[in-house]
Amino acid sequence: MAAHHEKKSEERKHKSTQNGTQASQGQWGRAWEVDWFSLASILFLLMFAPLIVYYFIMSCDQYQCSLTDPLIDLLMGNKHLSDIWNKTPTLTYTAAGIYIVWVAFQVILYVFVPDFCHKFLPGYVGGVQEGAVTPAGVVNKYEINGLQAWIITHVLWFANAYYFHCFSPTIIFDNWIPLLWCANILGYVVSTFAMIKGYLFPTNAKDCKFTGNFFYDYMMGIEFNPRIGKWFDFKLFFNGRPGIIAWTLINLSYAAKQQELYGQVTNSMILVNVLQGIYVLDFFWNEAWYLKTIDICHDHFGWYLGWGDCVWLPYLYTLQGLYLVYHPVELCTANAIGILMLGLIGYYIFRMTNHQKDLFRRTNGNCKIWGKKPEYIECSYMSVDGTKYYSKLMTSGFWGWARHFNYTGDLMGSLAYCLACGFEHILPYFYIVYMTILLTHRCIRDEHRCFSKYGKDWKRYTAAVPYRLIPGVF
Repeated sequence: MAAHHEKKSEERKHKSTQNGTQASQGQWGRAWEVDWFSLASILFLLMFAPLIVYYFIMSCDQYQCSLTDPLIDLLMGNKHLSDIWNKTPTLTYTAAGIYIVWVAFQVILYVFVPDFCHKFLPGYVGGVQEGAVTPAGVVNKYEINGLQAWIITHVLWFANAYYFHCFSPTIIFDNWIPLLWCANILGYVVSTFAMIKGYLFPTNAKDCKFTGNFFYDYMMGIEFNPRIGKWFDFKLFFNGRPGIIAWTLINLSYAAKQQELYGQVTNSMILVNVLQGIYVLDFFWNEAWYLKTIDICHDHFGWYLGWGDCVWLPYLYTLQGLYLVYHPVELCTANAIGILMLGLIGYYIFRMTNHQKDLFRRTNGNCKIWGKKPEYIECSYMSVDGTKYYSKLMTSGFWGWARHFNYTGDLMGSLAYCLACGFEHILPYFYIVYMTILLTHRCIRDEHRCFSKYGKDWKRYTAAVPYRLIPGVF
């Protein structure tokens, strides 16, 4: 959305805005208070999310990716939990060394290597960029250099694979479970540190939220933008660096393992690498745009992001490639082309929908969408410091079809990844199920915030664009 602001007097800081919404920090970010359902959900995730990741990875390691065989063994008394646990690889010095070097290398690329890609890549926006205004009225600056970090990392990876041979390209797969323990350690350490920091030395005290409930604050975070120094922003680094840059490397390691085991890389593995690689590259090409998304603009930094980015993302978003190591699938030409087209069309919808919003925001609505001037609804809201802001919510183009049509394209791409794995097991389809739940929840969560933020103006918007994801259906 395109926004400009107008400073109001201190006396109006806590009064209602002209659209009837209450001006408070509670309009943005997570909740001030915790209801019983939210607390139950938090406790469930804290207890079972790590077990879910372990179960998926263990099922591939010990049961050829069958999600039902471990349960059958346990229920039938063929095995005990201790039998499964004792066969699980433990943390090793090798894995710890790999992980420490990996994270340290990404920190160096993030903090100490200013972006140069924007100087020679037409259309790419990098270097120092401003984020969205925070609830306290702060506008943070970021060093956008993720594409550069991705390129440097992958150039070194291929240089090693073809010339230096310092380590095997299968190194990630070969240490996959020991690396899981490393990722868990980092996820819990950074989440705990973020909570302590929020209490004792927050970057911006006005952008902190405390519910008084330890579990909710630990999971959903206290600080909005925790930072160390001028440039190390926890949220951008963990959301967009070690996990996502590793995503394509993990898939390449799976492909290398498939080549080692079977003497070839199947077309399904190539499809997964290509389609997910496009998604990852799109993220880094549009990293400056990412500063305006829900992850950066609304989520506080806690276990949900800290552990999630370290463990959940790299381990469960790459299940298709992992599955194909154990069950190589060679698709017929027609199926391969169909899956490729589904993935590319989904990506096109995802990208063009976001491009329309970004163009609309950057030009304050003075642009053309599908050859004509965009339609929009004028909105207003107020930050905690008493600053009044005006926004425009677009109601034409893809954004006139559905309020979250970019998510629709994302789901089409997610389905393509899964279809590449065939139908022998349900494990690779976890991703589309998870993404459907996640993005539907995001729709509801985002709209709850927008209603709190815009009030009556948001009702006008939903009347103009009645569907969330699928025009005419939902």
